[in-house]
Amino acid sequence: MIPHRLLVVFSAMCSAGMLWAAVLIAGLLAGVRLVPTPAAVGIAAALTVPGVIAGVLGNRWYYRTTRPRARWSLTSWVPPHVPHWAAMLAGVIFFGFWLSVVVAFASMDGRAEMHNGQYVIENNGRTTVINESDYERQRDHEQQISLGILGALAVGGTFMTAAVLTHHAAPEPTHTQSAGLPLA
Repeated sequence: MIPHRLLVVFSAMCSAGMLWAAVLIAGLLAGVRLVPTPAAVGIAAALTVPGVIAGVLGNRWYYRTTRPRARWSLTSWVPPHVPHWAAMLAGVIFFGFWLSVVVAFASMDGRAEMHNGQYVIENNGRTTVINESDYERQRDHEQQISLGILGALAVGGTFMTAAVLTHHAAPEPTHTQSAGLPLA
């Protein structure tokens, strides 16, 4: 089991990673790259990944005998003690990060690179020379995609660690969720 204090730290790290990614994406959408891509993505990953791992492991340990009651019902995948408003809020924030990834993908023209001192975009085997502002815009989209993915992971990590942290106050599972009994 993961110690309670460590789960609190991981949950706080995921929350910070989610906020970090959201602020940087907002800056990119406003036309300002606040932090260079390697630092932005590295910090987001360092804040997010440990909490996601802890959340997955914690949920696996606590709910290993719990299977969803209905395969395509979202509420059946949420631990029974988690309020529906919390699950819906996490879903809305997750959707926001997902939407930022989709928008960035749709806005990309190809892979921006620098060849022989010129800015170029490679797309389907064709190389097109572009100006520096188009090159920077493409790089911004690449950063937005990375941050959107890490932000969505941070939402999941925050939700999962919070579910494990609040598990002690949860009611006992019903017979449909217990090990060894068939699901209704």
